Amino acid sequence: MRFIIWLIVLSVGAVVAAWLMKNNTGHLVLFWNIHRIDLSLNMALVLFVIFSGILFSCLRLINELINLPLKAKAYRLKSKSLKAAEDLIQAVDHLFAGRFIKAIKVAHNPTLFPETSSIALMIVAQANHQLKNGESRDEALEKIKESKHLQAKLILQAQFLVEDRHSSSMVFESTDKWPSLEGDERRVPPPLSSYGFQKLAVEYFARAAWDQYKLPYTIVRPFNCVGIGERRALGDVEIASGNVNLAMSHVVPDIIQKILKGQNPVHILGDGSQIRHYTYGGDLARGIALAMESDRALNEDFNLSTSESTTVKQLVEKIWKKINPGTELQIVSDPGFEYDVNRRIPSVEKAENILGFRADVTLETMLDEVIEWIMQAISDGTI
Repeated sequence: MRFIIWLIVLSVGAVVAAWLMKNNTGHLVLFWNIHRIDLSLNMALVLFVIFSGILFSCLRLINELINLPLKAKAYRLKSKSLKAAEDLIQAVDHLFAGRFIKAIKVAHNPTLFPETSSIALMIVAQANHQLKNGESRDEALEKIKESKHLQAKLILQAQFLVEDRHSSSMVFESTDKWPSLEGDERRVPPPLSSYGFQKLAVEYFARAAWDQYKLPYTIVRPFNCVGIGERRALGDVEIASGNVNLAMSHVVPDIIQKILKGQNPVHILGDGSQIRHYTYGGDLARGIALAMESDRALNEDFNLSTSESTTVKQLVEKIWKKINPGTELQIVSDPGFEYDVNRRIPSVEKAENILGFRADVTLETMLDEVIEWIMQAISDGTI
């Protein structure tokens, strides 16, 4: 269509020029030394137009050659910027898929460009947080300077602080009565393990900060979190369990990994009678958010858990049926850890009454999600 319009314009221009030149009888005489050149005025005009066109083209070509290095540099920068945007999308995909090391590697390129650096640094911080690498996480956050991303940075920092300082069901490690009520942690003997004692100490520090400085607190105790995204335990210390070497720290992904890798009989720690309340990570996140937002949660403590009790043996049986339906399961008991707790049974009424919190996701649903994720992680070689 554009070609047709230009053709029409040029045709009309040629007709108009021919009509005007037909009535132009002027001459142009040029003298150079002993030479004389006679030209019609029309020919002189045509030559002038041709010469002007050639001169313009030469000047434009010279300008293009002068600016060529700058344009090449701009093109390379644009190509790298587009690649950074693609890497940023890929880094987000790795982050939400639980491939945290890959997320950090892929996000490195986007951190070099102003358009993507802040988002990429937040991805790096979140991935390092999941890998328990607090120093690298904080370094990434410190590099975020853009004002439009400061609010997101502050929210991330708040999230990390909350996750770093939440308590644990292990404060009830030495209890001899169940279900464990909020407040029992100060009435039963203190935990014997350093992990449980540290969690109980943090709670006392929080209460002391209120008593001395009126610094408000809210304590949450998640019970047996289940979900995707867990990586190798900090330090990558592998523990042999039958024919499978494990470097994770929770029973659900460990059992799934063993069965997916063909272990039979399945090795478990202890006799399998240990009772746990396996609670979906999404439910726990919702409970923590409710505790942070509720005025009634001020200076209170809450058990966040499902109300459903499951033994380790029952857990293994459920996982086995999902992965190897119709085949016989055999279980072998290995010696348990020194401070393995036989029962973790919380009272959940306080969280439900004050926060309106109830963990609704069933263990069956959790297992379906985690089994699929572990299968992909084994295929990717990340665990």
